[in-house]
Amino acid sequence: MNLPKFLLADNSKQPEDIFVLHTEYPRFLINLKDDDVEWFEDVSSENEQDLANELESLIELAGKFYDDEMKQYEQ
Repeated sequence: MNLPKFLLADNSKQPEDIFVLHTEYPRFLINLKDDDVEWFEDVSSENEQDLANELESLIELAGKFYDDEMKQYEQ
């Protein structure tokens, strides 16, 4: 199966939360409500500066993905 890079996720027990799942390495789930991130892989062994830059970029892309998806719902 070919998964998209990002997926929207929700849960009826947390109706105020907005989740985006990143399906490629490093996989994570971000709650856009409070920017809380849950990592599914150990990424601590990599170069810290490169990793920090990559993760910041991925989190920004997750937010952009959500914004783009919401624009499509509005149309």
